[in-house]
Amino acid sequence: MEKIEHIGIAVKNISEANKVYEALLGSAPYKSEKVESEGVETSFFRSGESKIELLEATNPESPIAKFIEKRGEGIHHIAFAVDDIKSEMERLKKEGFILLNETPKKGADNKLVAFVHPKSANGVLVELCQEIKE
Repeated sequence: MEKIEHIGIAVKNISEANKVYEALLGSAPYKSEKVESEGVETSFFRSGESKIELLEATNPESPIAKFIEKRGEGIHHIAFAVDDIKSEMERLKKEGFILLNETPKKGADNKLVAFVHPKSANGVLVELCQEIKE
């Protein structure tokens, strides 16, 4: 794993959360997009080399809606940048981690993503992110 790619934060209202993070970080989001397959709308902020991803559920069955219902707003996941997501997934499986995806899928911000189950990472949902090269 190369670096922390971003920290994902579950929010109830992305418009209101955008205002909070704009004031906190002193800049507007550089990107917003919907990820229909995950039932979320996202906003991305930069803070130096770090990124924050805000996530609002677009339907009540989405993982973010269920997370907020169970735990409330807050940190949802930590994402790590990887060069080769498939080999990293295989490495983690061999180490005994439980993956939530058998294969990587398209995520927000031009990334292929896969998730490690929180049960195998001390209660933290871990996301692997590989830049999609076009």
